[in-house]
Amino acid sequence: MNFAIAIHGGAGTILKSSMTAEMQTAYEKGLQDALDAGYKVVEDGGSSVDAVAAAVASLEDCPLFNAGKGAVFNHIGGHEMDAAIMNGATKEAGAVAGVSNIKNPVLLAKEVMLHSGHVMLSSEGAEEFAKQQHLEFADDAYFYNQLRYEQWQEALKTDTVQLDHSDKKFGTVGAVALDIHGNLAAATSTGGMTNKQFGRIGDSPIIGAGTYANSNTCAISCTGHGELFIRSVVAYDISCLIEYKGLSLQEACNIVVHDKLVKIGGEGGLIAIDKLGNICLPFNSEGMYRGYRKNDGSASIKIYKD
Repeated sequence: MNFAIAIHGGAGTILKSSMTAEMQTAYEKGLQDALDAGYKVVEDGGSSVDAVAAAVASLEDCPLFNAGKGAVFNHIGGHEMDAAIMNGATKEAGAVAGVSNIKNPVLLAKEVMLHSGHVMLSSEGAEEFAKQQHLEFADDAYFYNQLRYEQWQEALKTDTVQLDHSDKKFGTVGAVALDIHGNLAAATSTGGMTNKQFGRIGDSPIIGAGTYANSNTCAISCTGHGELFIRSVVAYDISCLIEYKGLSLQEACNIVVHDKLVKIGGEGGLIAIDKLGNICLPFNSEGMYRGYRKNDGSASIKIYKD
């Protein structure tokens, strides 16, 4: 039986010209650590759900990515994080939106799926549930990042909402996996937009928009301009094209990412895996932090367009 995992650390305007060799090495290490964490789970016979949770938690712990420790500042100088996870075998899902001081939002989303009786919890209620589940909290100092702070100050000056980095990068992180039992899973986590207001929530925690898994079709985790991914129900749309039209994973991804999204100005990308272990990592932006590893020995970590 095939098993595999794919991850992403965000898409957007990611140019070689604005990346130092040291930064590229650091990003690649962050991606490799997450790939290794998730792959070990499926390699040892564990579930795809546990694999994507492990991979995304690793990315949340890396300050380079806009999730967990690296989450951006909102308009009032706090951090509001979103995450989701979905089990493709059972169609169970869990999500959290607008949570603060949760060290690993993806693990809270997993607890919501397994123990809350609900799909999505938000803000203070989700944080109260996290306490009941004995999840790890972290103080504001843990989430403080000088680069993120400077981005926020810049955004405040111009009264704009920024897509993570000032060079327009969608810093969401995510993972999709296929385990030896043939089950698929997906997970996504994000800190949202720099200087966001009004409790804004993007596509990441919305099942069917930024995150979706169905073991009969595919598992998807998205990164991009969340509002447009929500309006396009991107993740579920790809699954539907496979289920109802009989398209391959590659064909379905190409239609959604390179045609449907482009037509409405939806920039970004996604990672996708199907029940056979085929992997697609499409994006319509300048770059996407991405990687995969399969049990046939193939593996890759890339940042820029090929």
